[in-house]
Amino acid sequence: MIDKSELKTMSRKELEKLLNDVQKALASAIAKDHREAKKAASKAAAEFGFSLGEIAELASPVPAKTKRKAKAAKKPSKPVFSNPADKTQTWTGKGRQPNWYRDQITAGTAPETMRIAD
Repeated sequence: MIDKSELKTMSRKELEKLLNDVQKALASAIAKDHREAKKAASKAAAEFGFSLGEIAELASPVPAKTKRKAKAAKKPSKPVFSNPADKTQTWTGKGRQPNWYRDQITAGTAPETMRIAD
């Protein structure tokens, strides 16, 4: 086993070689564990009279994730009020009141006079 102090004295190339060796050893250990697990599973299945293939076929497949429907884009609300001074400025009556609307109300204009006729 390599000590931390030994790692500090190693060159970059030595460290890269060590890393490569460790990765190969790890891959080998994983493959060995996989083979042993498969043998153990086969043995356990055989005790009940099955093969691994038969058990895999009988296992219920994992249900596929259901696709969510994309939310339809909301239609913009129709304008309800318009500025008497500038008809291009409108407001739906929802959300924050525009400055022109607030100014008109403060000036004494009734909201019904600014309502757009349907």
